[in-house]
Amino acid sequence: MYQYDKHDQVIIEERVKQFRDQTRRYLNGQLSEEEFLPLRLQNGLYVQRLAPMLRIAVPYGMLNSAQLRRLAHVSRNYDKGFAHFTTRQNLQLNWPTVKDSPDILAELAEVQMHAVQTSGNCIRNTTTDQYAGVTPDEIVDPRPYCEIIRQWSTFHPEFAFLPRKFKIAVNACPEVDRAATQVHDIGVHLVRNDAGEIGYRILVGGGLGRTPMIGSVIREFLPELDLLTYLDAILRVYNRYGRRDNKYKARIKILVKALSPETFAEKVEAEWAHFKDGEGRITAEELARVQSYFVDPAYEDFGSRADDLENTLKQQCAENTYFANWLRRNTAAHKRPGYRIVTMSLKKIGIPPGNVSDHQLDALADLADEYSFGEARVTHEQNIVLADVKVDQLFTLWEKIKPLGFATPTLGTLADIICCPGGDYCALANAKSIPVAEAIQVEFDDLDFLYDLGDLDINISGCMNACGHHHVGHIGILGVDKKGEEWYQISIGGQAGKVTALAKILGPSFARSDVPQVVRKLVDVYVEHRQPEELFVDTYNRLGIDPFKERIYAKSH
Repeated sequence: MYQYDKHDQVIIEERVKQFRDQTRRYLNGQLSEEEFLPLRLQNGLYVQRLAPMLRIAVPYGMLNSAQLRRLAHVSRNYDKGFAHFTTRQNLQLNWPTVKDSPDILAELAEVQMHAVQTSGNCIRNTTTDQYAGVTPDEIVDPRPYCEIIRQWSTFHPEFAFLPRKFKIAVNACPEVDRAATQVHDIGVHLVRNDAGEIGYRILVGGGLGRTPMIGSVIREFLPELDLLTYLDAILRVYNRYGRRDNKYKARIKILVKALSPETFAEKVEAEWAHFKDGEGRITAEELARVQSYFVDPAYEDFGSRADDLENTLKQQCAENTYFANWLRRNTAAHKRPGYRIVTMSLKKIGIPPGNVSDHQLDALADLADEYSFGEARVTHEQNIVLADVKVDQLFTLWEKIKPLGFATPTLGTLADIICCPGGDYCALANAKSIPVAEAIQVEFDDLDFLYDLGDLDINISGCMNACGHHHVGHIGILGVDKKGEEWYQISIGGQAGKVTALAKILGPSFARSDVPQVVRKLVDVYVEHRQPEELFVDTYNRLGIDPFKERIYAKSH
């Protein structure tokens, strides 16, 4: 995990001092609301429906135990004792005050955390696979490349006022994409060419919101050391040609579509030619320096004992069905024999998806120290990962996390819902998201049935900004405003991963109370028509939307 050097620390501490003075002047009436707006956004401070919201950066989802404890302390002393993990691997406080925000940032700076560039028209938090560095199916650990992008993009003067916000995601697995790179402004795929050299496939122009689009490949192979200069070229083309007269048409996806991906790529190549071999190019020495922060921890070599550990694990599963369910759903293969990747669910019924209390944050820190070399990761699906758990500690860990609410064995199922804060907190939302998620979880509380359904993604957004990524849910739910009342538009068939697809709208929207039954009917159609081993989205792709639409609207039309 990357550690700040003295320059990093000084920069963040100076930013805190600067913002403290800006906040003081605002509260004293020396800065107007309009003047303070860009200053607070540059430090992650929003004004929401009921209170300010502070979005804290969690670079590529990585947290150490000291940071988790500090987040617990901050949420306990400056908020209402809970926080919210987002789909971009960040953390949000929903009840801080403007007055306290500089103190919060000062406390975060002590543990190498900040809120810089978590809002505003700039390059946001770079995200990646939550299994990075430990999954056996990746080409190379993507985290050093994320860190290089983070260092390049933070405080980059040329990209401080882009036409709109800008998001980059990195993936290094050929067969899966847990970072949803195809729906980002830039998607970076780590690949190997025929000569075995590391490089990148570059996608541009993905995104959700009002105009959802899937990114286009503009370069099939970019050499490893050329990453930053090429990203520079992309951003310069965007800065030059991106629209600034209409914020709804200002994202890079609109520019790529307007020019065509081929023309956009030509402009990038022409721009890149001016400085591709200049001082901005990564050096082999700098790449090695950053990679040195991401070496393997002190893994135990189990040798021939690894097979015995797996046999013991099978015996534990045979003796405890509940543990077996959790192990099958909430753990994944690790690159080292004798270890597993564990995902702790933040989707217990009655708790808003992604929400975590101060006590749970403290407990997560203890669990990270005891079971995973002091580190944890935030997932795109708003859960928490312990990446390095010994196989012989899995049962003990499971027993410890049950009373903490982290052992819900529903990862990847219909109940593992991605959900934005919605109208309960966000001033932009047309409708509430959290009660809808809970109602669906209550409707489908039979674990055996959930397991029988298999993988099924439900994504809920409270408005067209799509923070819940409803466009790429197998079932997507969007809150809409109909004459001042909350209604919900349902779409189906979306996917985010190696195969990415945008969902199609079923038809007219529904009242909140109807949504669980609508989902039930969609599931019924799937169950009636699925073929062996066929998942919901596969059945949809085979049948099309009509059978689902007919079932939903049969009685009302």
